[in-house]
Amino acid sequence: MYYRGNELGKLIIQLAPTGIVPTKESNPSVPVTPEEIIGQTITAFQLGVSSVHIHARDEAGRPTTRKDIYEEIIAGIRKTCPDIIICASTSGRIPGGRRDEVLDLAPDMASLTPGSVTFRDSISINPSGEIMHLAREMARQGIKPEIEVFEAGFINTARYLQKKGILAAPLFFNFLMGSLGSIPADVRDLVYLVESLPEGSTWAAAGIGRFQMQVAAAAILMGGHVRIGLEDSIYRDYRERTLTTNEELVKWVVGMAQCLGREIASPREAREILGLRPRGGGDS
Repeated sequence: MYYRGNELGKLIIQLAPTGIVPTKESNPSVPVTPEEIIGQTITAFQLGVSSVHIHARDEAGRPTTRKDIYEEIIAGIRKTCPDIIICASTSGRIPGGRRDEVLDLAPDMASLTPGSVTFRDSISINPSGEIMHLAREMARQGIKPEIEVFEAGFINTARYLQKKGILAAPLFFNFLMGSLGSIPADVRDLVYLVESLPEGSTWAAAGIGRFQMQVAAAAILMGGHVRIGLEDSIYRDYRERTLTTNEELVKWVVGMAQCLGREIASPREAREILGLRPRGGGDS
């Protein structure tokens, strides 16, 4: 499940370009329009990204669940990057709207947060009924859940859903570490999370804020996969508050992986790793 002295497998790099919190005011490079999200995803794809975790924004730049905006983003990405893995957000941090509508657009994956999270300025509300509804809808439509883990109890909930037949193995987990309200960005905690996973699971990790690169390095060395992007940190140097871009963050992770001996997975290889069906088109 993680590195014990054997050869490491290929690395899936997932881009999280936008998120809910970052704004143009905080970093002008944050993509908020469909055109910007599509364009930055294409650039990242050409650099080695095989998966993208997308959020949508409305015309005013506010987070939205609007199906028409998601549809434009997904169609635009697939036009140029047909094999890239698209993971759509079903976030519980956006009041109102239908969280499940994006599933009708047939993303390859969709986020599933099996518990509520208190952030500094907001709450991600995920009651049990909503979690089960989203999980069942994903199963019905053949969409693989990306199980977001902000604390260890979320793994227990995923195990319960698997036992009930709502989630099907092999599961994929993404650990979000280092934000207020989540598990600390500590290697000991990452080891504990990985060792707590159901047998046969695949995992990735993301460090929030100042912890983005540290968590990426740990995940690469432990045989996991990496999420990177402006959703999780808008700074290249957190102490100096030096702004960064999605392109720069991806280049850093690609370079780090090369230095640490991990080959980068192509979209087709990433699909094989995650157990996803192939799509038409070639790899970069």
